[in-house]
Amino acid sequence: MNFGKNSTQKKRKQLSSASSKRGKRAGVTFLRILFLSFAAVCVIFCCMGIGAFRAILDTAPDISDVNIMPSGNATFVYDADGNQLQKLSAPNANRMSVSISKIPLNMQHAIVAIEDERFYEHNGIDIQGILRAFVNGVSHGFHFNEGASTLTQQLLKNNVFTNWTNEGKIERFKRKIQEQYLALQLEASLTAEGMDTKSVILENYLNTINLSAGTYGVQAAAQRYFGKNSEDLTLSECAVLAAIPQNPYAYNPIRFPEENAKRRKKVLTNMRNQGYISEAEYQEALADNVYERIQETDSSQETATPYSYFIDELTSQIITDLQEQKGYTKVQAQNALYSGGLRIYTTQDPAIQSILDEEYQNEENFPAHIQLGIDWALTVQKADGTIQNYSKEMMKLYFKDHGEDNFDLLFDSEEEAQHYVDEYKAAVVGEGETILAERISFAPQPQSSMVIIDQHTGYVKALVGGRGEKTASLTLNRATDTYRQPGSTFKPLAVYGPAINDLGLTLADTYVDQAITYENTNRPVKNAYSGYRGTMTIRDALKYSCNTIAVQCFRDVTPRLGYTYLKDLGFEKVTDHEVINGQVFDDAREPTALGGITNGVSTLELTAAYAAIANGGTYTKPVFYTKILDQNGDVVLENKPKTTEVFRESTAYLLTSALESVVNDEGGTGNGLKLDNMPVAGKTGTTSATRDVWFAGFTPYYTCAVWAGYDTNEFLEDDCKSFHKNLWKKVMGRIHADLPYVDFEIPSTVKQATICTSSGLLAGSGCPTRTEYFETSTIPTVRCTRHYVAPTPPPLPSPEASPSDSESNTDGDTTTGETTDSATGDGTTTDAGAGATPSDTGGTDAAPPDASAPAAGGDPATPDTGGQDAAPAA
Repeated sequence: MNFGKNSTQKKRKQLSSASSKRGKRAGVTFLRILFLSFAAVCVIFCCMGIGAFRAILDTAPDISDVNIMPSGNATFVYDADGNQLQKLSAPNANRMSVSISKIPLNMQHAIVAIEDERFYEHNGIDIQGILRAFVNGVSHGFHFNEGASTLTQQLLKNNVFTNWTNEGKIERFKRKIQEQYLALQLEASLTAEGMDTKSVILENYLNTINLSAGTYGVQAAAQRYFGKNSEDLTLSECAVLAAIPQNPYAYNPIRFPEENAKRRKKVLTNMRNQGYISEAEYQEALADNVYERIQETDSSQETATPYSYFIDELTSQIITDLQEQKGYTKVQAQNALYSGGLRIYTTQDPAIQSILDEEYQNEENFPAHIQLGIDWALTVQKADGTIQNYSKEMMKLYFKDHGEDNFDLLFDSEEEAQHYVDEYKAAVVGEGETILAERISFAPQPQSSMVIIDQHTGYVKALVGGRGEKTASLTLNRATDTYRQPGSTFKPLAVYGPAINDLGLTLADTYVDQAITYENTNRPVKNAYSGYRGTMTIRDALKYSCNTIAVQCFRDVTPRLGYTYLKDLGFEKVTDHEVINGQVFDDAREPTALGGITNGVSTLELTAAYAAIANGGTYTKPVFYTKILDQNGDVVLENKPKTTEVFRESTAYLLTSALESVVNDEGGTGNGLKLDNMPVAGKTGTTSATRDVWFAGFTPYYTCAVWAGYDTNEFLEDDCKSFHKNLWKKVMGRIHADLPYVDFEIPSTVKQATICTSSGLLAGSGCPTRTEYFETSTIPTVRCTRHYVAPTPPPLPSPEASPSDSESNTDGDTTTGETTDSATGDGTTTDAGAGATPSDTGGTDAAPPDASAPAAGGDPATPDTGGQDAAPAA
């Protein structure tokens, strides 16, 4: 390069030339523009970032609306004595919240040591932890795997940002910012309120966390893994639980004890290093063979048992009550029941329920020959993608259509049932079709159900919805879900009760048992016994369950009035002009007198109706629970009995007295059901062709109704027609074994009078008599003269008699044979023996020579077919 004088001057001229200066200025201008643009972009991005950040914060939940308390607490059900009956919980709600005072310090320190070591120092977010996580992420190629969430943030994530498991990257970023913002606000607000901020956060966090094996919170986990309450946990056990939350599946101490042990050691190490425990405590905890205890507890854990029939009905009623009384939707009601942490106090008496369960589990109480009923359903995806469902009813039609007319879904063994199922599946599932689901279960047949109610309160004390093992919750409950024809159990409720209450009839009033037909038809009304028995009082008609008299009395009552009484007695499915498949059904008709109704009744309904008689005529809607409290002890629902006065007290007692005759008197259809130490009143019921058999009865303490029959509504064989009575007597006998004797209380409005059993009038001379109860205003005022026999007149005087003798005879009885009725004193003249009938036997109405009398000590020779005209079961 030339550095001479000339060369240097030349260079200087070039640098100072106009063109050179223009070039320099352009370059500087470009740089300025570039810098300003960059600065503008930075400002814009900063503004956008600040705006976005503010928008994220503005859309965060208001701290005043934030609820950090855990949702999804288990509900507990208690019996009448306060014993826990059942825990109800949704899959993610097996939680039992406890106060921080019930959580050991070791548990609190263990979770802090492993999850948030600066928990007691920060104010909601851990800046140091955030910086550490950022540096580690950058150093590992921008893979940010280390968390920096505080316990406060985790609490908010679990109880406020509950949808975090389904969020994408943008949603996750937004949630993280809001989480940190709310964490600061939460701790500041708790401090401002003067609360122990860290204790509040720890309490809610430790009641919220998922601790695997279906448990949430330390109390549920302590019971599941160690069989104890949280307050009794040891240091070693606390470390086991603290090891779980980071990965509840991988650190499950039952499935993966080795993995849990590794993290447990880290928990204990952190606790030692952070000064929460000493070296000696550390070593002692490590040496504890805690996992062996966990396995032992797990092996002794009872498998989740299905709900009882009582609990099945209880849950159904509570869901309905929450909807009707609190305005919940069905989903909200279900969530409240299974995840609301409720405390439900029921009316179930554990001793009575135990008696029912024991007797229904005793196969000696049932017929020797057991058949199996089947509950089966199948779902198939067809080749074209459509879904087809098949049921047991469809299977029954298939086999009947293929020549097996006697196919009734009753089998002698499970193998036989499975054979038919397989044959039907082969017929309906074609090639290329897929079975999506199948359900099959078996139940012994015939079946039975029973309900016991305290008539004075309406409290349901015990209930059983079927015999055999209950294998699932919320299955068929024959006590509440099965509706069958009630037979003659309806006679006191629909016929004689209204007749006494509204028409002023008495138990002494008489009807004639004779051939009749239903109104506007040629169908005869048939009795269970053969022939007819002539004149009967209402008491005897009820005792012998006479159908013809029940229908005649029902005509006097009118079916419409009888229907109204049934509605008042809680029979919800009794119908009024119901249209089914184009056909009109109306239960305000004569067959209703004998229990022939459209839809039938449940065992619970019948028990409650008879409890109304036992309760002086006041019906009480059955009560399964008394109150429901929330976690704070506040009342959610209070179940006050709902009552309706159906019969007068006097009417109820007269029915009770007549129903005692059903049980106590020879020939009564309930004879043989007397208890050794307690009076019993009740009524049998048998439907047409003996498809259903009933007994509803009561004592001064309890009302109990029992049903028996086939689920398939088949006919009961002879050896199956009376086992339900044996069940009733065994159950009620045990319940009353140690109760003091009490008689049915007679109201002041009821008095006794001696009547003629043939006419129902006050007994006169020569009448067959009975002492009968009457409502005071209906005591007969006329005395019967039908059976009066005039005295034999003295012989006429001989012709040789003196005039004085003849004169003396004239002052005595007249010679015309007419006499004054000494009983009535009204001067009526009566032929000797006028009006006497062959049935006048002095005590009860005997049958005419050609009639069959009821078998002594039991039911009539043929069953009571009070429902022989019943509509087929729907």
